[in-house]
Amino acid sequence: MWQTSKHANIRSRIGFFSSFSWANFALLFAVLLSVLSVSPVALGNSPLKETISELEASQQWQQTLKEARGQTVYFYAWGGSKPVNDYLRWAAREIASRYKVRLRHVKVADISEAVSRLKAEDGSKSAIDLLWINGENFSYLKAQKLLLGKLPSAIPNTTLLATEQLSLHNDFGVPMEGYEVPWGVGQFNLIANQSLFSAKNPEQNSITPADILSAAKRNPGRISYPRPPEFHGTTFLKQLLVALTDSDPRLFALATPEAQQQLLPVLWHYLDKLHPLIWQNGSAFPSSNTEQLALFTQQQLDLTVSFNPNQMAKEQSEKRIASNALRLFFDGGAITNSHNLAIPKGAQSPAGAKVVIHFLLSELAQKHKVDGSWGDPAVITPLLDPASTLPAQQELHSSWQQVIEDTWQQKYGA
Repeated sequence: MWQTSKHANIRSRIGFFSSFSWANFALLFAVLLSVLSVSPVALGNSPLKETISELEASQQWQQTLKEARGQTVYFYAWGGSKPVNDYLRWAAREIASRYKVRLRHVKVADISEAVSRLKAEDGSKSAIDLLWINGENFSYLKAQKLLLGKLPSAIPNTTLLATEQLSLHNDFGVPMEGYEVPWGVGQFNLIANQSLFSAKNPEQNSITPADILSAAKRNPGRISYPRPPEFHGTTFLKQLLVALTDSDPRLFALATPEAQQQLLPVLWHYLDKLHPLIWQNGSAFPSSNTEQLALFTQQQLDLTVSFNPNQMAKEQSEKRIASNALRLFFDGGAITNSHNLAIPKGAQSPAGAKVVIHFLLSELAQKHKVDGSWGDPAVITPLLDPASTLPAQQELHSSWQQVIEDTWQQKYGA
């Protein structure tokens, strides 16, 4: 059990406070303790800093902190990346020290595992307190009313979110409406050996589907992508579809049967030409971007995929990939989306989950996420860095995801 400070001893030794009633002193001490326990945020925007301080001192947030103290938050999140796992271990230590809340990372291969569990629980008490989620999984849980709402008004550090500079209101075309909170930005990019695209201008960082097909013809067996429904693999298919259809507006709305019939064949026609030229002749695919990165570093592939625009620099700094590797994005922009945090309606530690979100949006936590081995871009105003991001392409509507994955599985998954 965590111990609380003995306020009575402090009170008896500080004559300055003798004129205060004990109730007033206790309230003041609680407010000061809360402010000190939050990561220092050196905001240049003084009004914003004052707003956050006021929210942290509010009776609502003080009650949340009180309820959270001693709680264990079971955070269901992707566990397939060592840098991400290391970051969450660091965050757990900080949260325990500052708020006396235990954060337990429950590693999943795909967050749909957690979604299936919530579906079975149907809003009853859940073992899941916090989710790392976006896209079609969020769309489903929101539609089924399985998420806690009004999160921004309940978590002070959401005020820091760069909602004016980044697209943080919709998730794969679905309005967030307070049912989830962004905590990072993903941008799809390719990391390639310089020799793979030697025919291109080395200073040109955008590529087309035709460039990839030409490179595969020149370098048979040296290109691949993760097997859908792994989200990097599915996003690679979405990037191809956007490029091959000249960003058809129907991709950013509900995937009607008519739109599917008219737009998807161009993707399958392209893959029919590409697959015989790639690794394993398209009969097998890496199971994840982690496996593909390993094949890339082992020089079995000349191309890997990433959803982190800073990953290549991080890998180069650790000398895991060559200094002359290329970071590439699709002509027209990198598919960009936020990855988000949500609290199930049946969470057993909702106050603790709110405290975890509050910390993960602090400047300390966001800066450590950017500067550490993960390198995930920040989503808060004080840390925005346009130089570290890529030209953006709108994410497809969530309804396209399942259609693409199911049809791909039928055509190429056997």
